[in-house]
Amino acid sequence: MSCSSKIFLFFLSFLLIHPLESVPSIILLNGSCTDKCGNIVLKYPFGSGFGCGHPAFSRFIKCTTSGVLQFSTTSGIYTISSLDYSTNTFVLTDPFMSTCSSMQNSGSFTLDHDDSSSTPFSIMKQNMFVLLGCSTTSAVFDPKQDLCDSGSGSNVCRGMYSCKGVTGIGLEPNDPISTCCVYDPPVPVGSGYGLNLPRLQCSSYSSIYGFGGDEGDPMKWEFGISLQYNNSYYVDESCKNCEDSGGFCGFSGADESFACICRNGVNTTINCYGRGYALSGTWRHKIQTGMSIGGILFFWMMMLFI
Repeated sequence: MSCSSKIFLFFLSFLLIHPLESVPSIILLNGSCTDKCGNIVLKYPFGSGFGCGHPAFSRFIKCTTSGVLQFSTTSGIYTISSLDYSTNTFVLTDPFMSTCSSMQNSGSFTLDHDDSSSTPFSIMKQNMFVLLGCSTTSAVFDPKQDLCDSGSGSNVCRGMYSCKGVTGIGLEPNDPISTCCVYDPPVPVGSGYGLNLPRLQCSSYSSIYGFGGDEGDPMKWEFGISLQYNNSYYVDESCKNCEDSGGFCGFSGADESFACICRNGVNTTINCYGRGYALSGTWRHKIQTGMSIGGILFFWMMMLFI
């Protein structure tokens, strides 16, 4: 046998003994990512659960089994009622927040800020927090602090106190607005916002992000907490290649490195082309072992003829 034939057989045997080493890692995930949660379309950096989307978003957002997209902070769990990718904004609904049609004692709201440099969310500046049923001794009424908007805020308070829903917090419609405050916090609204009602001595709060085209009719006002997200979390061409192959951009491992999540639940490091069937770690190991044994036998058979 010629020298070139021997070299060819040697490398062929080597590839059989060490199969699939050059193929990107494939790991079977528990479940898979989805592109919708209820009627809300999910696009990167948002994801339906852990491992889906950007890790900085995944810590706050998940899709429940009943199809409700939720946003979690230290103060509670809120429903994402709408998501607008063109403006990088979404709206939270707090079930304990007061509206014109229904007012009740509320809890507090906190936008987590333990590490503000990595928090991708901030409260929209046009979002107004209205404090209702506050004690006249509350710090928000301290003239030296100037925490209440005494201009247009007075009209908002009058509108809220004209609602029949005020009876839910022990007031009568059109009561004096001396216990209402359109809250202007002492720090710029953004990451790390906190609204502590017990400390502010207020019964309830409302949040308004729009007037629905009619500032004079509080029944048409848009109630909710409008947040903006930082769109710079989009990754490089790896994510685009993944999405073009029908996969979802996500992450895996302790270092939360980029991963392309295929629709069959397989996690790859590149894209989903050719990933039509999921290989579990057990079956992958069996295939590798079988090919390795076959390669060894093939190698020794060739050696007998050399």
